[in-house]
Amino acid sequence: MPDDTAPSLKDLVQTRFNEAPDVPLPDAPPNAVHAQLLSHRVRRRYKETPVAPELLNLLLACALSAPAKSDLQQVAIINFSDPDKRAAVTDLIPDMPWIKQAPVFLLFCGDGRRIRRIANLRGTTFAHEPLDAFMNAACDAAIVMQNFIVAAEAAGLGCCPISAVREATDEIVALAQLPDGVFPFAGLCVGYPADEPWVSVRLPMRVTVHTDHYDDSDLENELASYDARRDAVNPHSKQRDPARFGEVNDYGWSHDKARQTANADRLSFAAYIKRSGFDIG
Repeated sequence: MPDDTAPSLKDLVQTRFNEAPDVPLPDAPPNAVHAQLLSHRVRRRYKETPVAPELLNLLLACALSAPAKSDLQQVAIINFSDPDKRAAVTDLIPDMPWIKQAPVFLLFCGDGRRIRRIANLRGTTFAHEPLDAFMNAACDAAIVMQNFIVAAEAAGLGCCPISAVREATDEIVALAQLPDGVFPFAGLCVGYPADEPWVSVRLPMRVTVHTDHYDDSDLENELASYDARRDAVNPHSKQRDPARFGEVNDYGWSHDKARQTANADRLSFAAYIKRSGFDIG
């Protein structure tokens, strides 16, 4: 029997964008995967319930079933199971205490080392262009992590990606004992959710999906509309860096992200990449 109380595709899409869908949608109930993806939210609060090793292994197998560029499989995953190491990561990123609180903390890495070793072992020379080689490994890590998140949510778990590991690259590299050619992409907190956070309202598809050519001619109007819709559901509790930028009455997502990206960030990551075998200039 169909569940008449379950949200429809239209309901789920409307919640995600906080506006009526502006694209045609199938006239059918959402399947489980579509509903899960449309309802995705970051989880930063976890129950003390441990994640069984067997389940974690299954999720890792699902993650590593992701597409890989040219089947090179340039990813490495570090499971920080040592409580002292977890505490050390939290000390490096103190405004994210959920790193230590989550039952599982994984570090997803791009791995450009393994294929170089393979080339050496098989008597060839790895000659791919350095920037493209870096991008390939980074994309492999991203896709594998997303596969893990989808698999984890299907098992009733919640996740929180931690890109801030790249704010302390050298220290994270030392903790994980990463060799040259292997770089931290993002951490991931994993556990059984202890709360029900809001669904993050996304930019409308008409801003991010283009037909035949790129067109941002109406971006200013779309941003004003989006800021208002998002603020109605996901308001900012405070304005970022008011001493530098002042305060505005209509502070929204676009103001916040413009201010966030006005600061140089993660310079240690770029330095590590350049000295780790990726000559990206």
